[in-house]
Amino acid sequence: MSPFDKIALFIDGPNLHATARALGFEIDYKRLLGEFQSRGTLQRAFYYTPIIEDQEYLAVRPLLDWLDYNGYAVVTKPTKEFVDACGRRKVKANMDIELAVDAMVIAERVDQIILFSGDGDFRSLVEAVQRRGVRVTVVSTIASQPVMIADELRRQADEFIDLAELKLTLGREPSERLGSTLSAGKRRESASAE
Repeated sequence: MSPFDKIALFIDGPNLHATARALGFEIDYKRLLGEFQSRGTLQRAFYYTPIIEDQEYLAVRPLLDWLDYNGYAVVTKPTKEFVDACGRRKVKANMDIELAVDAMVIAERVDQIILFSGDGDFRSLVEAVQRRGVRVTVVSTIASQPVMIADELRRQADEFIDLAELKLTLGREPSERLGSTLSAGKRRESASAE
């Protein structure tokens, strides 16, 4: 990756979350943005996630708001609910098409796309973008059991970065989150005691 490369990030939110969790850490999205801004000229950072609209409180909402205010283009889509042939209630939540369309549109303006996903369905997208002369780096992991990346996607990519190698750079340990929560709680207790 050249520091002069124009790059775009495409983050499959649920997939990245599951991969980081399998490796035992949480992603610090501020660090993630900073890391890839240092690797080239960042044109866009997209974050894709489905949302369940009928819930009063969405656990992911604070993250989405933070991302939206801090340099990410957040793309959401409501989940679809249906009943399968056995009468079981199912929820469909797939953002592959939205991510693929955005990647094809931006491909003419960037030198490299960084895809944070291990979903094998993206192999065809990676191949199509490469035909346009864009290099593709895929970020996922082979360090977990089971591995979180489809072999065909890893082989198609120009470069594969194992998320395990970025743990120290991008990770926020659960103890950091707990520590900040405890510190905030102690500050509130101190303020109310005064």
